[in-house]
Amino acid sequence: MNKLTQSTKPTKEKNVVRNWHLIDASGKVLGRLVPQIIKLVQGKHKTSYVPNMDVGDYVVVINASEIVITGKKALQKEYTNYSGYPGGLKKINFEDLLKKDSREVIKRAVSGMLAKNKFRSDRLNRVNVFPRATHPFTSKFINK
Repeated sequence: MNKLTQSTKPTKEKNVVRNWHLIDASGKVLGRLVPQIIKLVQGKHKTSYVPNMDVGDYVVVINASEIVITGKKALQKEYTNYSGYPGGLKKINFEDLLKKDSREVIKRAVSGMLAKNKFRSDRLNRVNVFPRATHPFTSKFINK
């Protein structure tokens, strides 16, 4: 066959294979870790990646409570939540949110970096974050 007449086979949803990836967040910088998670969840590391389909993998992040950020951001970085009512704006800084719920820090960072399209909620559901090393998905990683 000639190079000009060769074509690649299109990716189909029934042929998508979703792998499981385990990421240890202990001692890692949040801004360096989240793009790695995004790449795996979107499926951009695969040769079968196409932007119009969701071909991403599952990601399990452990030791989320041991994540770090650089500089003075621990005290300066604020997360806001607005209920829509007068006086309904709530602010919490990184350090306090990390103590309260360390999973929320990584979830918000991943959510903010994902593309705002129809695949976003499905991709967010495939990111599982745990504050410590124990998680219920150990059976997914035994064969690797």
